[in-house]
Amino acid sequence: MAHSLLLVDDEPRIRRVLRLALEDEGYEVAEAANGYDALAVLRREPPDVVLLDLMLPDRDGFTVCREIRRTSDVPVIMVTARADSHDVVAGLEAGADDYVTKPLVAKELSARIRALLRRVEPANSRQSELLEVGDLRIDVAGAEVTRDGTVLPLTRTEFKLLAELAGAEGKVLSREQLLSKVWGYGYFGDSRIVDVHIRRLRLKVERDPASPKHLVTARGLGYRLVS
Repeated sequence: MAHSLLLVDDEPRIRRVLRLALEDEGYEVAEAANGYDALAVLRREPPDVVLLDLMLPDRDGFTVCREIRRTSDVPVIMVTARADSHDVVAGLEAGADDYVTKPLVAKELSARIRALLRRVEPANSRQSELLEVGDLRIDVAGAEVTRDGTVLPLTRTEFKLLAELAGAEGKVLSREQLLSKVWGYGYFGDSRIVDVHIRRLRLKVERDPASPKHLVTARGLGYRLVS
């Protein structure tokens, strides 16, 4: 079955070009020209991936992404025109899983989407594992993390990141290793993606995110998960 994709952009020409290119790659593509329509489509027929432009006429992509995250963990790729600006970090902080920059190259975009879909699909290895790190219980097969019996609201990318760190048994994983293991490509962007997702994870899994006990930074090296 073909994967479905929601393309959110207010420019008809861009939507038309991208839709044709992505359909040629085998995706089923729905379109929305603004944030309101995007949220309506997502409620009516949830896609496998959302491709969300930052600049929309009714509300910006940051706002739309935060609204999506209130009810859904669907993977979101943010589209921005400026990779070297605060837009990238702000988009990731709003809940995006990844970002691409304009002008978009269809083959690269398709590769990013495939990598994202691989990331959120259940892994064949460690299917039955239940990992415990301090007060965290990580159910690999169920893609669920609990603390004191309460399920933590992680996105699928956040879960994958946490599971990879837990599977490393306390060893330091560099940003480059995490990019390869979690994001699955070698790399089209930069390591800010890892840092922002670590910050988001700390807000959810640490009792005191300002003084993390589990998600520890190895300065100049990367990150590790400890009990």
